[in-house]
Order: sequence, then structure tokens, then C-alpha cells
Amino acid sequence: MNQGLAQSFGLPKPEGALVASVSKDSPAAKAGIKTGDVILALNGKPVDNSSQLPPMVANVKPGAQATFQVWRDGKKKDIAVTVGELKGDQIVASAGGKAESGKLGLAVRPLTPEERKQAGVEHGLLVEDATGPAAQAGIQEGDVILSLNGTPVRSVAQLRALAAKSKKNVALLVKRNDTKIFVPLDLG
Repeated sequence: MNQGLAQSFGLPKPEGALVASVSKDSPAAKAGIKTGDVILALNGKPVDNSSQLPPMVANVKPGAQATFQVWRDGKKKDIAVTVGELKGDQIVASAGGKAESGKLGLAVRPLTPEERKQAGVEHGLLVEDATGPAAQAGIQEGDVILSLNGTPVRSVAQLRALAAKSKKNVALLVKRNDTKIFVPLDLG
């Protein structure tokens, strides 16, 4: 979590682990943890950054209940999760990202039905070019923008409208290859 993302989510300071994705049918999904939540504490112990979270979760016995304090919609919320067993290369948390047209510095277009199927997403906009804030944030041609500040993006017009209403910082949820990442954009 950096200052730009913290401001985008209304956090008073950069802290916690931003949830970029939640695996379907996982213990987190069943408990109600959502993409865009920021995990602030686990069983009362503060989570200062995303690298702290995986070992903290690993120290909880599978089958035990853990309390995650999350930041969602501008307020703290406690969520009880029955911890499962980690299998393979499952990712607990990550951060990063890309962008859109106009104010954001993105040239985007809707995904074709075939592209949606290939990417494994129901909606999103394909980045054809990134300049300005988007390019500075690392957004690349071929990235798929899924949401802006937690709102799923389904059309170019919707993305423009959301960007127009945005303040100094926005957080884009981007799919790049098989990874979903949050990318903060400083709109100046």
C-alpha cells in the first residue's frame, strides 16, 4: 500500500495489505472478503504491508478461525475466516497496475466476447495505448482495466465518467496476463 492507493481508498495513512483478488470458493471468499478490501489486522496484530500477511496467515492452523480487520467503503470491519490449507502457488495479496482514456491518459476499447473468454473476465476494457498518468503508473498496451476505485468498468463512457468524478488519485484494478493488480494513478 502506497500513499496514492491509501488516498484512493480513503485510508488515513498507507497501511495494510490490499486484496487484489479472492479465489472463488476459498475460505476468504466464503467469509465475505472482497477484492478492494484492505486487510489492516489479523487476530488483532497490525498488518503494515502486504509482505507481512502471508506468514501471519501461515501461522494460523488450518481449520482455526481468524479475525481479519478490513477497510471497506471508508470504514473498518471485522470478518471471521475459517483458515484453509494453502495449496500450490496461491497468492494471498499483491499490488501494481494500469489505466484508461482522456484524464487518465489511456486509449481503451471494450473487449470482444472472445477476448473476455480468453481473459476469463465478464467485463473490462483493453488498453491500446497509455500516456501521461497511466504510462507513469506502468500501465501497458494489452492490460485489461476491470475497475476504477472499486467500481467495475463495463464501457469506455463509464470509465470516462468515473475518471471525471475522481479527485487527485484513483486506483485501477488491472488484469495483466493471469494476474490482477491494483495500480494507483496520480491525476495531479
